[in-house]
Amino acid sequence: MQIAMVLYPGFTGLDLIGPYEMLRSLPSAELRFVHHKSGTIKADSKILQVQATHSFDETPRPDIVLVPGSGTETMNAIKDEGLLKWLRQVHINSTLTLSVCTGSIILAAAGILQGKPATTHWAAQSYLKQFGAQPKPNDRVVKSGKVMTSAGVSAGIDLALMVLEELCGKAFAEQAQLRIEYDPNPHLDCGHPSKVDPDFLAEAVETLKANLSA
Repeated sequence: MQIAMVLYPGFTGLDLIGPYEMLRSLPSAELRFVHHKSGTIKADSKILQVQATHSFDETPRPDIVLVPGSGTETMNAIKDEGLLKWLRQVHINSTLTLSVCTGSIILAAAGILQGKPATTHWAAQSYLKQFGAQPKPNDRVVKSGKVMTSAGVSAGIDLALMVLEELCGKAFAEQAQLRIEYDPNPHLDCGHPSKVDPDFLAEAVETLKANLSA
């Protein structure tokens, strides 16, 4: 089973690495990090670097495609016609087409989410509607046919667990969950806008905007 995980400058590290740790356990998994050409791609931290192992041209029929999001570069990625064209082509024959966080905005820009329910990071839900998708801001993972989208960053692990369960059964997915000790129980409880007051949310939005413009 060939799994193509998309790279582009400025991707968010956990969007990629969280699902990677889960999906690499699939039987006979052949994981590829794909970009226009092989080489090193920097994450949005500008510290983490991941090696693109294969080009888009070398990966014409992956079984699973995953697009990570970005805290800073999604809007540049949706202008990458080569990336969007490749996504349209591989989606035709994929078993599953996946996105994490604002990766769904990239899928939407490619036309893959037209008329479909989908989710993304809480701060980017409006972009889904602009590209013809149906935002589901209260859902952590949304499945529509063979397309699965997740909410922000950490939700990519939940998405990958659902993929393992769908393809290999509940017991297999539970073993994978146990292997990485994925048992979230944070002492804080403000991981979604519905859990914070309006003033706190407004402050978070301003901080996010400041970080994006820095």
